[in-house]
Amino acid sequence: MIQPPQKRWLIADRLPEHAERALQQYHPILRQVLYNRGVSTAAAAQQYILAAPPEGCEPDNLSNMAPAVERIVYAIQHQQPIAVYGDYDADGVTASALLVQALQRLNATVRGYIPDRFSEGYGLNIEALTALQQEGVQVVITVDCGIRSIQEAEHARAIGLDLIITDHHHPGSVIPQAVAVINPKLPGDIYPEKNLAGVGLAYKLAEALFRQTGQPDTWISDFLDLVALGTVTDLVPLLGENRALVRAGLERIHQAQRQGILSLIGVSGLNPKTITAGDIAFMLGPRLNAAGRLESALAAFNLLLTPDVADAARYAQQLNNQNSERQRITREIQARAEQLVFATNPDPLLLFAADPDFNPGVVGLAASRLTDQYYRPAIVASQGAEFTRGSCRSIPEFHITAALDQCADLLHHYGGHAAAAGFTVSTPLLPAFIERLQQIVASQIGALDLRPVLEIDAAVELTDLRAGLLNDLGLLQPTGMGNRPALFFSRGALVKSQRAIGKDNSHLKLVLADAQRVSHDAIAFRLGHLAGGLPNRVDLVFAFERNEYNGQAYLQLNVRDIRPSAGL
Repeated sequence: MIQPPQKRWLIADRLPEHAERALQQYHPILRQVLYNRGVSTAAAAQQYILAAPPEGCEPDNLSNMAPAVERIVYAIQHQQPIAVYGDYDADGVTASALLVQALQRLNATVRGYIPDRFSEGYGLNIEALTALQQEGVQVVITVDCGIRSIQEAEHARAIGLDLIITDHHHPGSVIPQAVAVINPKLPGDIYPEKNLAGVGLAYKLAEALFRQTGQPDTWISDFLDLVALGTVTDLVPLLGENRALVRAGLERIHQAQRQGILSLIGVSGLNPKTITAGDIAFMLGPRLNAAGRLESALAAFNLLLTPDVADAARYAQQLNNQNSERQRITREIQARAEQLVFATNPDPLLLFAADPDFNPGVVGLAASRLTDQYYRPAIVASQGAEFTRGSCRSIPEFHITAALDQCADLLHHYGGHAAAAGFTVSTPLLPAFIERLQQIVASQIGALDLRPVLEIDAAVELTDLRAGLLNDLGLLQPTGMGNRPALFFSRGALVKSQRAIGKDNSHLKLVLADAQRVSHDAIAFRLGHLAGGLPNRVDLVFAFERNEYNGQAYLQLNVRDIRPSAGL
């Protein structure tokens, strides 16, 4: 069985003289961190630190925005029923809630529609469109789905539904026929931010509608909390406009004006005043996603819409309970998937496991864990008699959706990003699909040194790690996908204590000191198995952060990798 690969440590701590001069007003360590993110001038530093969006992020610069707004405004003026058709993940749910509330403000006759993962599957489906039309709906606006729904779009047109598609996923070779298709990845689209999440596109549509109808500029900012939740959870890069939107959205969340979000923060044990992008990624987002993974996503959707304190508390507790159950199921699927993956090949390039008992709502999380642990593209699928539905996760060296494009003739349905995708395949075609995908993987990455890289910003002494530096590093926020937290390297740290903590002793708690005997607490997630086995001196890679516990805040090192000290 393949062992988790050792990480490569890459220290990028060379600061050219011109960047040193341009960034001299900042802390020396912050200068290096900024330079490592492509910031080498005073003007670029100011734009980055202010999280200013790039020029050209006006909603009208999105292709097909004008006909979409025109049709929606006509529907509002004539009280034609509108349905917002979303997805069951956090991005789709936040986008649906945002657009429904924005249209309600404009006095539209509007309803949300979130498909059921288990009975309907991802994206538009013909049965749902027919049902909406029979209920009197005249306009359907998709959020976070629809860009590859060619047949469904044709069906909508055939039954008299006006379809407007907003979707951020990669388009296929054929674009659906609709009243308007809004996607910054469309060929020829001039919009500068190509990596908006689904909720980001919904926000731009709402912004365009408010401008067209002469509403106050302050209206659109009310929805930034939803944009932050969906954008961070969907793992799009926190760069450019995304970073600007999430920065502003976090400020909105700190004000805790949306009852549903306040209740979600409460069951997560967080302080609304100090919520970070990391808290969204690891605490709030998984709870929003849990509903759609195990049952219907309506609990998450209703949570974000309700102003009622009691209802919000009930929905939040339901999501919290579902998240605990989701964690248990994920662990079970991962263990079983590992058995299947390594049953016939101890060192596969593609990790693949399919089983009839796998919960289709959780297979993506299991695939993600496999990829994280073994640094290989991974597919975990729920195999049915007629169809198999799978989720894919990948590594930077392998674009998984581009690979699925090469298997399109074998697939019933698919879509996704470079690092994550989903598909439905006829079960009899599953072996041929996996065989072709294995060939593609072998040809593209078979000769590569597949090890995760930790990009380290600077080598530091523990004595350098003070509250003032942490405040300066706060200028990098929000950090996340594409805008990683600053990582540091320290050599020869003295291990004063080491112990396993957590439910399954899965995490490692340390107290470390340097030659000057300056001590720092440290936490190493998922490294609990090292407790008691570390030598007196270690080299480590870590993020420097502030941790809150029981109302107290203290500085700590978040260890990403640790090894016996070289030469000591």
